[in-house]
Amino acid sequence: MPTKFKNEPFTDFTKPANKKAMEKALAKVRAELGQEHPIVIGGERITTTEKLYSYNPSKPTEVIGVHQKANVDLAVKAVETASKVFETWKTVPAKKRADYIFKAAALMRKRKFEYCAMLTYEVGKSWAEADADTAEAIDFLEFYGREMLRLAAPQPLIKTAGEKNELRYIPLGV
Repeated sequence: MPTKFKNEPFTDFTKPANKKAMEKALAKVRAELGQEHPIVIGGERITTTEKLYSYNPSKPTEVIGVHQKANVDLAVKAVETASKVFETWKTVPAKKRADYIFKAAALMRKRKFEYCAMLTYEVGKSWAEADADTAEAIDFLEFYGREMLRLAAPQPLIKTAGEKNELRYIPLGV
């Protein structure tokens, strides 16, 4: 069982080490701007002729990234693929599914400055705003992973003589 939930602390950018880490992340992310990103459906990387561009709001000529513009057929393919995978995924124990969520939170925490840098470039967030948004995303992962474990455990019910009742939460689908 994970530790008790605790909000992700905010970064103090007045500390030289944090300022330096953020500046390093900004340089790293800047070097990666403008890349094209495929749609990924069932592990297949798909590019389309129509593109969507994301621009830096504080420097409108700077392309943050180029994304594929999906059509109805790709959306249907994505939902159908997810529905097929769900047949296996729904049998994965809650603890293992929660572990994936906790791992995602740990990766975000490890790369927190990079996420902050991307928010700074892509949506014009200040360092403090980007840090708060990133901390909140980590909190969501941590909270919902814990909720998954809590809801997977036996749930208390009112006992009624002569009846055996149980409550289970089950995955419902895509």
